[in-house]
Amino acid sequence: MSVSALASSYDMSFAAVQKHVAVLERAGLLTKRRRGREQLASGDVEAVRSVSSMLTELEHLWRGRIDRIDTFLEEH
Repeated sequence: MSVSALASSYDMSFAAVQKHVAVLERAGLLTKRRRGREQLASGDVEAVRSVSSMLTELEHLWRGRIDRIDTFLEEH
């Protein structure tokens, strides 16, 4: 999708959308390429899945820690 088409979908300036796209590109979650005067952005599905998997693992880790703290507090 072109960055300008993407920007038109959101209630923010084109410059703000470009900044968000740049952050996602640096994170490896999307790639940009030029087609004439347009910049096209493509999401990297595998990268997003990887981040999702990592966040799920972190969520389980922290939920376990919080559960242990809750148990400790209830016992004391």
